[in-house]
Amino acid sequence: MLATVDRSTTLVDLPTVRRRRARAAAAPSPAAAPASTGTTADVLRVIADPRTPTYVTVFASGRRRYSYWRPIDPATGTGGCYAALPTAECDELHASGRITLGEPVVDPNRTTYRVRTAARVPQAPVRPAVAPERRRVA
Repeated sequence: MLATVDRSTTLVDLPTVRRRRARAAAAPSPAAAPASTGTTADVLRVIADPRTPTYVTVFASGRRRYSYWRPIDPATGTGGCYAALPTAECDELHASGRITLGEPVVDPNRTTYRVRTAARVPQAPVRPAVAPERRRVA
């Protein structure tokens, strides 16, 4: 015999399945926001860090995606994955010559380049013109 007991106090609301919104209907991402100088500095800091290898992937359709390897942070346990960088910021840095692309690795659907900061040419130190010393003859 099957008996049903009404226990409304012991029931737990289970989480419902969340439906993903279509990408077109999704809100604009923070990366699509207008660029600021702070964001550019952060992007350049990530690219300049030798512990985070940074790459740009150019797909056959022409789309570019800049990404880097985010190492695991032992304090929080997060990381250990690829993270994307804002494409507009990286394109501005590349156009201004602050970052360079390495040798291409070509696949049928995409080409991948290593991204590095541009090597700065050291400027020659400016030497002040020094008048020749005069010797006193006694």
